[in-house]
Amino acid sequence: MSDNPILVTGATGKTGAQVVGDLLDHGLRVRALVHREDDRSAWLSKQGAEIVTGDLLDVDAVARALDDVRRAYFVYPILPGLVEATTTFAQAGAENGLEVVVNMSQTPARRDSASTAARQHWLGERVLDWAPVGAVHLRPTFFAEWLPINWQFIDGSGVLRLPFGDGRHAPIAAADQARVISAILRDPADHIGHSYPLYGPVELNHHEIAQIMSETLGIPVRYEPITTEAYADTLRTAGSPEHLIQHLTSVAIDYRNGLLAGTDEIIEQITGQKPQTVEQYVRTNRDLFFGSPT
Repeated sequence: MSDNPILVTGATGKTGAQVVGDLLDHGLRVRALVHREDDRSAWLSKQGAEIVTGDLLDVDAVARALDDVRRAYFVYPILPGLVEATTTFAQAGAENGLEVVVNMSQTPARRDSASTAARQHWLGERVLDWAPVGAVHLRPTFFAEWLPINWQFIDGSGVLRLPFGDGRHAPIAAADQARVISAILRDPADHIGHSYPLYGPVELNHHEIAQIMSETLGIPVRYEPITTEAYADTLRTAGSPEHLIQHLTSVAIDYRNGLLAGTDEIIEQITGQKPQTVEQYVRTNRDLFFGSPT
């Protein structure tokens, strides 16, 4: 392992912050790219990370962030501009001698996806494959973190109103993704050129997820299937951008068609540790469920 810093983008996010922490715990130099300095970046700095600010659409800012970097984690939010951001990162990486990038993609990423964002992820993968850098693509299913985000706590009970029918997936926690990313960045040789689907340990439908949540939280929790149109209305009322709404409603159809289902042992094989179950995630993050907006 060289003394060059490892760049982590999205460093104040749920996954990115844990990647930073894990790499620092292993005694490595970490450079954290953030949009702006705030309490979250101050915390990362206090842990020992070097903080740089910049926009992933600004090639000069990205080039400065990648100066002397040989390994990096790249992630972009579900917003317009992913292909441009990926191309910007690839170009700046080529200029600065970047050798390895761990790219956060997603399970629905494919050429013919109805989701604009999913197609952009597929194109972003291709850009990094063409670039003079060793790329590793991660394709996680829905995160466990979606449970507290999409839950409503009303009158002592919980409800998940989602457009997923009886479809199934194995929720994966951000902490488990972070361990995978950190492990690959620490020792990338055997992973370059691979695309890894990432799943939690147990495939469930949302009725089963609600039952586990109920038993773990000690309150009634139910899953209430809704239409994609009703879900889109809910997202608009909450102020979500249309790009995100189009993605989530399109992926909901993929979900019902079984395209986000599955499980495997990749996380344990790479990290040596089993991923969290839904029960473990809910128990560990109990505070996130109570006090959520209704």
